[in-house]
Amino acid sequence: MPRSWLFAVPLVVALQQPQMACSPAPEPGETEPPPTGDIHTAADGTRFLVETYLRNLVVPWGMAFAPDGRLFITERPGRVRIASGGQLLASPALTLDDVSAVSESGLLGITLHPDFGSNHFVYVVYTARADGRTVNRLARYREVNNTLAERAVLFDNIPAAPVHDGSRVKFGPDGFLYLTMGDAAAASLAQDLGSYAGKIFRIREDGTSAPGNPFSSPIFSYGHRNPQGIDFHPLTSELWETEHGPTGFDEVNRIRAGANYGWPEITGAESRAGMERPVLFYTPSIAPSGMAFYRGTRIPAFTNDLFFGTLAGTHLHRVRLNAAGTEVAGEERLLERVYGRIRDVVSGPDGFLYFSTSNRDGRGTPSADDDRIFRIRPAP
Repeated sequence: MPRSWLFAVPLVVALQQPQMACSPAPEPGETEPPPTGDIHTAADGTRFLVETYLRNLVVPWGMAFAPDGRLFITERPGRVRIASGGQLLASPALTLDDVSAVSESGLLGITLHPDFGSNHFVYVVYTARADGRTVNRLARYREVNNTLAERAVLFDNIPAAPVHDGSRVKFGPDGFLYLTMGDAAAASLAQDLGSYAGKIFRIREDGTSAPGNPFSSPIFSYGHRNPQGIDFHPLTSELWETEHGPTGFDEVNRIRAGANYGWPEITGAESRAGMERPVLFYTPSIAPSGMAFYRGTRIPAFTNDLFFGTLAGTHLHRVRLNAAGTEVAGEERLLERVYGRIRDVVSGPDGFLYFSTSNRDGRGTPSADDDRIFRIRPAP
């Protein structure tokens, strides 16, 4: 399939002063007032409203929705929080006692089993203290009455460091788990198929290697520096990824089985036989983070577009693809310098788009009620 490769693409930036949506008194028969928030306009004229969904979180890193609408959130210091009906439950569902939350490490990725409605399995990825060292691990819990219990460590002893830990995790349309890992600040390990650093894994739900993997191991692709976001295109089922580069050359990649994404041998416009070049890359750095294809239809112009948060860029990045989902048609920066560092993006079961801030991670400028989760919905 042809690959798009863009460099220094002019971006349309939606930076106008937001309009305020007000909440008039409910009309007779209404059960709740219209939503309130800031109204913004995308480059194609699409008007959308951004409203605060949750506030007063501590470095929310990953988000995952349950079929019943509850939102599961990891806080990097080591807690899993649950929100129900737009309200954050007072007690954490889980507080880890073995987490190593130093710099960028800690409790990071989260996903729910596709059959969560029947088995209530929750998967988390975190940096753990183990025998005087730190490792990254994937663990499974069972949710019972908004509490996580019955821990089972499924994938352990992955190289860890205070930085470059990757740790985004999602189930793919093939039913297998996909897990990202950074190079753990040891760049050469990304090219070493004998190391789990700098890789993307494809594994069974019990943590063992999935059948059909290219190297007869859990490794699906390699040559990654710090993969921060993954999602699967709704039409093509292709895996897309965001990745932090070295002081620039941040990447958006299509991930193929067995492919080598070049780090540390090549970055950005560089090329070498047998190594992949990115679909998109960015210099200076925007630090792309969690990503999601918008699967809803409430904002039709956004349907099947790719959205990812940026930390250094402090904006929500939109990538428009062609109708087949095979080529980049355009991109723009939304909400630049409005909400601060944006960490994760998810497409909600209610048809809205959600994103989280990361202003309390030591590199941002938090407001009084940060960190927050916002919801994007059509403007009234």
